[in-house]
Amino acid sequence: MTKTAWVFPGQGSQALGMGTDLLDIPSVKEKFDQAEAILGWSVTEICQNEEDKLSQTLYTQPSLYVVESILADLIRERGHKPDLVAGHSLGEYIALYIAGVFDWSAGLHLVKRRAELMDSAAGGMMAALMNFDREKLEKVIAETPDVVLANDNSSTQVVISGTPEAVQGVMSQVKAKRAIPLKVSGAFHSPLMAAAAAEFQDILESVVFQPANVPVLSNVEPVASMDAEILKQRLSQQMTGSVRWREISLQLPANDIQEVVEIGPGNVLTGLIKRISPGLILKNVRNAAELPD
Repeated sequence: MTKTAWVFPGQGSQALGMGTDLLDIPSVKEKFDQAEAILGWSVTEICQNEEDKLSQTLYTQPSLYVVESILADLIRERGHKPDLVAGHSLGEYIALYIAGVFDWSAGLHLVKRRAELMDSAAGGMMAALMNFDREKLEKVIAETPDVVLANDNSSTQVVISGTPEAVQGVMSQVKAKRAIPLKVSGAFHSPLMAAAAAEFQDILESVVFQPANVPVLSNVEPVASMDAEILKQRLSQQMTGSVRWREISLQLPANDIQEVVEIGPGNVLTGLIKRISPGLILKNVRNAAELPD
């Protein structure tokens, strides 16, 4: 039997029209209605018609959670299941839901609150760097207060996060083939999110986590675990901690995974995994047409 991991993308993978081809499936319409009751707005309306809103954290994160979890459930209904799960930032919430750690509506309530808190976080900056001297980058970050490595996506692609002055300071000192400021409201995955993370802790404490039914590789600690308390602790650190995706990608073959299925819009994660852990079978399920038999 081929051992398979399911991975779930986060913010940045959203695309206008995502999920709308699933509306012909009766169970899906019900899920979208449930989501609207929890969120107070329509995911399908945003995904079909409102590109500006879809790129705002407040709407992006819940929309991705709803669409990706529906796709994953449809794959499960067809008799498929993963041997391991992981998600990039927001994607970790879908991974935990699929692993049976919390129920669907509890996950959406968490994501809704997370999105609200992250959307209201102001004053920070994030920037993506591609093709740079890693040693130099790590040295400059170590010497610069108020900036951290927020997303370690691959050896040649990272995101830094911090105060605008600190982020721009690092960008001016480290030559990169490309350096792109990201359109986000705050310094996500950095200590500057501490106040938002403390507020989020209240709602996180109110949700009961169950032991996972498949191992989960967490963003802040890419070591597979099924322990409910460990997974909750890791999730509570996620808003201020780094997304260690490069290490997650290296852990896939170390956990005897042979096939990876990225579930959700785009192909960012399979693109990264291909470079980090070549030799794995990579698949994407972005829409109804790509659902397996």
